[in-house]
Amino acid sequence: MKLSPYLYISPFFILFGLVGLFPLIYTGYLSLHDWERLYYQRGEFIGLENYRFVLTDPVFLKSLVNTFSIFLMSSVPQVIVAVAVAALLDNHLHGRTFWRMSVLLPFVVAPTAAVLIFGSLFADKYGVVNAILDGVGLEPIRWHVERWWSHFAIAGMVNWRWTGYNALIFLAAMQAVPRDLYESAALDGAGRIRQFFSVTLPMIRPTMIFVIVTSTIGGLQIFTEPRLFDDTPQREGGPNHQYMTSTLYIYVKGIEDQFYGRASAAAWVLFLIIIGIALLNFGITRLLTRRHA
Repeated sequence: MKLSPYLYISPFFILFGLVGLFPLIYTGYLSLHDWERLYYQRGEFIGLENYRFVLTDPVFLKSLVNTFSIFLMSSVPQVIVAVAVAALLDNHLHGRTFWRMSVLLPFVVAPTAAVLIFGSLFADKYGVVNAILDGVGLEPIRWHVERWWSHFAIAGMVNWRWTGYNALIFLAAMQAVPRDLYESAALDGAGRIRQFFSVTLPMIRPTMIFVIVTSTIGGLQIFTEPRLFDDTPQREGGPNHQYMTSTLYIYVKGIEDQFYGRASAAAWVLFLIIIGIALLNFGITRLLTRRHA
């Protein structure tokens, strides 16, 4: 039957329509209406007023800066370290199966447990890091108060959890590189480092594009780590919103304050920003690929 292939793939598209496309469209609808308190009645149409409020809200603009700061501190070093770890795991190591599985352990750990681990490291008064700093005569860091240090702590959680996962993706790509290319490079006098930059990186470039794009999407949607890192009763990214991310802003506006229209507008602004940056990353990496092809 000609319809058989479409029937096989239809469950995915039906599920995507229910849990992906419909919420996106409905969020766009809410963003154009005055849904400050949702009691299952129709909200008043107000056009782009919610977008105007969000784009002029200092808290949202601050959350955008926080989001990009944490994203740059996490995603950029995360990809670099993941490539380096994958290159090490690609060698003939003793017990390499154990090492390859061990790098995935942080990803298996629940986010709540990860926050508890890093909470003991980056506690303001009794943290391990501050104890070390005090031991060498340096001033302790107020991780939950100082804005950029809180970003560093949250980025550390993200890097610890996702670097191993991305390293295994890179490792799979490196394993697919034909070994005769390395043999030819070795015959031409290329050492290990030269082989890595001249053979490995060009061959895994499509995988790097995939990881960079997915890391960008995930990095700009970070929510769990700053939400659990916050030790204030309000849970709004610190007393001065110094580590509130955009997704946390959407949560606070929509779930806690019940300003559904404003939360939906903020969600769409973030969605468009993520799409724009993802396309920019894709275009830049494709351009670099063509230049080195």
